[in-house]
Order: sequence, then structure tokens, then C-alpha cells
Amino acid sequence: MTSVDEIPVQVVGQHGNVRPILNEIMHALDRLLESDEPTIIDLAGLPFAPGELEELEATLGTGELTAELDALGSSRIRETAYPGVWWLEHRNAHNEVVGRYLEITRTPEILSSQEADIVAGRARLEDRIE
Repeated sequence: MTSVDEIPVQVVGQHGNVRPILNEIMHALDRLLESDEPTIIDLAGLPFAPGELEELEATLGTGELTAELDALGSSRIRETAYPGVWWLEHRNAHNEVVGRYLEITRTPEILSSQEADIVAGRARLEDRIE
């Protein structure tokens, strides 16, 4: 009898999770175009086999825009080769990845100024002018 470890296994083409995620991205782009509804895919919550996350990242490629934030750790936001599809990666103070997302939207939420921040900034500007 042959041991399971002795059975040769060959993986060909895209891994099991990459294609469904790409399909979900395509449907999310449709929703964005039809109703301006954004979608967030939490990549940390998905069961990737070895190499699948890297394959997904390579398949999506890199677009024209990249932003980096520094708040309680670093965050890198980059547009993929597909406009409207953003790859977000958050790291803690020890440079460990604490969040990895795909955000399908016109502009990632993390880059949008919050109303309270705008109000506070306006007040500071008014104080400076006076």
C-alpha cells in the first residue's frame, strides 16, 4: 500500500482561491459602476494556500497611484493595474502585517478626510489668519 505522502501532486494554473476572488472583484466593479457601492474584501479572512496571495497580488499588478500613511504603524495603499481596485496593507509599530484588504471604490476610505478633522483644520486655519 502506498502512503499518501508518496502520491505525486502537481498544481497547474491559478490556485483555487485566486479565480473566485477575481470574479468577486469583477462583480464589485459592476456594483461600483452601477450604484457607486464600494466593496471591501478582507484578505486576512480568506484561506489562502501557499503562494496564492502572491499570485493574486501579481495578477492584480500595480497601477499609477500609491499612498503611505504613518499612524500607529504604517499603511500602504496602492492602486492595482485595474482602476477602482485598491490593495491596502496595514502594519503595526513592529512592521508586522495587521490587515490586508482589497477595496473596490473610487477613492479608499482611509484617504478621505473625516468631517471632524476638516472642522478642526478649518478652526486652526482661522486662528492662524487672525
